[in-house]
Amino acid sequence: QVQLVESGGGLVQAGGSLRLSCSASERIYSSSDMGWYRQAPGKQRELAARFISGGRLEYSDSVKGRFTISRDNAKNTVYLQMNNLKPEDTGVYYCNARNSLITYWGQGTQVTVSS
Repeated sequence: QVQLVESGGGLVQAGGSLRLSCSASERIYSSSDMGWYRQAPGKQRELAARFISGGRLEYSDSVKGRFTISRDNAKNTVYLQMNNLKPEDTGVYYCNARNSLITYWGQGTQVTVSS
């Protein structure tokens, strides 16, 4: 049973933009902190951006000022707007939902930035 569904990845030139979407079931969305992680080829998965308790946002230093995480509560959807993309942003981007009991991961969506 798929709990998180991502979309929006693709191929883009350096300097371009993409917007990723992650749709969750209402049960998961309402009980979890949502976020985006990414994994570059040959590297470990790392945080890109996420919501944390109290409505605060957290961004990795490498994406600050270029990426924006947002959400639409009516649609149970989280977005990642990625601007000024760089080749080093290339990787698989995963939606994440976590609470004190469980963590869910999406299937991942590929983002490729050409130089």
